[in-house]
Amino acid sequence: MNKTSNYLESSSVSSQSAIEKILKVLKTEGPKTAGSLAQVLGMTGEGARLHLLKLAEEGLVQATSEAKGVGRPTLNWSLTAAGNARFPNTHDNLSVQLLNTIKAELGEQVLEQIIDRRGEEVFSRYAEALKDCHSLEEKINRFATIRHQEGYIASWQKDEFGYLLVENHCPICAAATANPVICRSELRILKQVLGSEVEVKRVDHILEGARRCAYRITLVL
Repeated sequence: MNKTSNYLESSSVSSQSAIEKILKVLKTEGPKTAGSLAQVLGMTGEGARLHLLKLAEEGLVQATSEAKGVGRPTLNWSLTAAGNARFPNTHDNLSVQLLNTIKAELGEQVLEQIIDRRGEEVFSRYAEALKDCHSLEEKINRFATIRHQEGYIASWQKDEFGYLLVENHCPICAAATANPVICRSELRILKQVLGSEVEVKRVDHILEGARRCAYRITLVL
């Protein structure tokens, strides 16, 4: 392979890497301007803009114009539905088909019982993983780590109000959309895992149009 071929291959790999990073930043941090993306990724503003235009042509991102005083409006870039679909969802079609079949053949009550049973099994698995955590912060950190590994792109932070657990992606979103009882089960699991000494409230919800699910966690006084 000659030097020109090596350069073209390296350039292609570098471009693809930048594109994947842009998608991930928009997924985890929400809408951004080309300039702010450039700062985060360490590239020029023009480079970020060209990548965004390419992604827009592929239908993965979209721009929303925002007027800020005098001058040209600011363009905020965000993921489209196709862009969100680049992040893995766990066996979407099969899960939805199976749940819908259960509901149609056995009824909604049986479906809820099955989802509750699944919730008990998930809780047992998380409880086992967190059994050696001694503080609330340790529990939240361990839980977020597990969820991140499961595809939820999870993170957490401590602030003046307590803790905020964020899940930037939902790998079971299609199943939860078809059967919202799954979301209720997920919230109940988190409350059980963290214990009765805390209050857990969902403050952002993907199914309600938010770009992420977020949970406010506070100690009960």
